[in-house]
Amino acid sequence: MRLRIFTYAVLVAGCLFAIFPYFLTVLTAFKGPGQLSETMPWEPGLPPSTAAFERLFNSGFGGYLVNTALVTAGITLGQVVFAILAAYAFARLSFPGRDALFWVYLSTLMVPPVVTMIPLYLMMQKLGLVDTWAGLMLPTMLGTPYAIFLLRQFFRGIPADLEDAARIDGAGRVRTLVSIVLPLSKPILVTVTTLAVVANWNSFLWPLIVTSSEDKRLLSVGIALFKGEIGVDYNAVMAGSLIALAPLLVLFIVFQRFIVRSVAVTGLK
Repeated sequence: MRLRIFTYAVLVAGCLFAIFPYFLTVLTAFKGPGQLSETMPWEPGLPPSTAAFERLFNSGFGGYLVNTALVTAGITLGQVVFAILAAYAFARLSFPGRDALFWVYLSTLMVPPVVTMIPLYLMMQKLGLVDTWAGLMLPTMLGTPYAIFLLRQFFRGIPADLEDAARIDGAGRVRTLVSIVLPLSKPILVTVTTLAVVANWNSFLWPLIVTSSEDKRLLSVGIALFKGEIGVDYNAVMAGSLIALAPLLVLFIVFQRFIVRSVAVTGLK
């Protein structure tokens, strides 16, 4: 009994420790001008201030939000489609060097993304794609090793007899993939899509490097570069962070059971 109480106490303490930065973000976002150094979220008797949010949207924050949503949707679509095709090829097609190629591709997970930033930028510069939507999206649209790994493992767990029956009825590879494999893979597709949305929504370093014009600025870059008249406007930065966090929080709450279940099942196959 004492061990259980101690375990719960440790878990609660860990949760509070993890939640504290978000709590601090909310407090700071709703503070009014001149209240940044105060420990209370706002003065007793006064309503929470929305001045920071007003300053954000008066400075073009709405455009950053739209840019981020469109870029995230485009990149995620490309990543998921490419990952599905690559994972199905690694799971079902037989060709020389298939397994070796898969493990080589998977090993790129160990390469820090920052290592490839300069070569990618030089490539985009030679192609004339710096500060363009294509230069912003193309380098990250071609799938991710982690997504391909999850999909491949899940596809391998689908009975091959179902695909054989479809091919006997005259279905080709593409029809089999679309009509048989994908409908059975909804949990892992939700997981891969959710993880891709989170990663692309939070992308910072590559958009910061490859874009310079304000009309192509994304949410993460806009928040980091947001400044007031006398320096960094921390109230507005926290308000922007809160807005950026909200869609991801809702997304994870809605799909968390799919994520946990599909990752656990994939790891067992």
